[in-house]
Amino acid sequence: MKDYYEILGVAREATPEEIKKAFRQLAMKHHPDRNAGEKASEDKFKVINEAYSCLSDPEKRSNYDRFGTAEGFAGGGQGPFSAGAGFGDIFEDFFGDVFGGNFGGHKRERPAKGHDLRYDLDITLEESVFGTEKVISFQKLRKCGECSGTGSAPGKSPEVCNSCKGSGHVRYQQGFFSVSKTCGRCYGTGKIITDPCRKCKGNGKIQEMHSVNLKIPSGVDAGSRLRITGEGELGAHNGPPGDLYVIIDIEDHPIFKREGTEIYCEYPLSFTTAVLGAEIEVPTLDGSAKIKVPPGTPSGKTFTLKGKGAPHLGSKQRGNQIIRVFIDVPKKLTARQKELLEEFAELSADDSARSFKDRLKDLFTGVES
Repeated sequence: MKDYYEILGVAREATPEEIKKAFRQLAMKHHPDRNAGEKASEDKFKVINEAYSCLSDPEKRSNYDRFGTAEGFAGGGQGPFSAGAGFGDIFEDFFGDVFGGNFGGHKRERPAKGHDLRYDLDITLEESVFGTEKVISFQKLRKCGECSGTGSAPGKSPEVCNSCKGSGHVRYQQGFFSVSKTCGRCYGTGKIITDPCRKCKGNGKIQEMHSVNLKIPSGVDAGSRLRITGEGELGAHNGPPGDLYVIIDIEDHPIFKREGTEIYCEYPLSFTTAVLGAEIEVPTLDGSAKIKVPPGTPSGKTFTLKGKGAPHLGSKQRGNQIIRVFIDVPKKLTARQKELLEEFAELSADDSARSFKDRLKDLFTGVES
């Protein structure tokens, strides 16, 4: 059994963030685009993807920790009591092999849906607000084009297994019972590939890079999950393919910060603008907008621009943008600027001191009374 924690180099109690960080570092190091023609890196990349696909999914990780496989004890939802199984199928699964009767024929290999895949996609804040289209590329198992999925070399056909005579099961006597087991030679397929396809080594499937056009709707937020039906792994026994789940993450923006449908921005005000007031231009995701700053505006005051935030997913209605202003104190002054400020300080000192003294007097007068 592969140790997925060891493959990613994390502890068994690692958090999802630690697992994601380890995967990104390893994936960047071993990505086929960075190691063209290096078979070892390609194989390592496949194993890393397999490990992350399991440990990044809470259900698969739980199954893996308990049973050693991402599908769990019941085989990934295809156990005897899975949805759609009839009474005959259930009875056959439990007792057919033991009593030697398959109730009308050999045990059927039921079609099984392929595994789902996960893709983590980073987008910009603007893309999350207005929507965009992306082409994403990832590796997944696909039907081998060389042999059309048969596993045999072109022009060759698999032979009937001599051990089970094509049934996929061998039967032997155990006491009073006739016991049926999956054939160990053909592994239940009933066929033997004598001349395997050189491209897929007889597997009928091959790991290849695959590209998908993805439309990202406006309003997606960090953690949003987009499902693309049928873009997962191939299903077993002609079963339907799994699905691809794209998990959205939003890159940090140098100016704006998003919280739900609200967009926040901090804007610096000069001392004179805060004192005297002015009409200023502030940035928004739609371009610049004008707001009026009243005289005597304190640091930390907020202004709301309605409809300039992010939309609700699936809706055109947008939230607001919140502008928080702060006083930008200059670190260097010219001689003339310093002279004017000192003069202003002298003119303001008496008023400020008098106002403060009056407040103190009122305070203590109130205490005494």
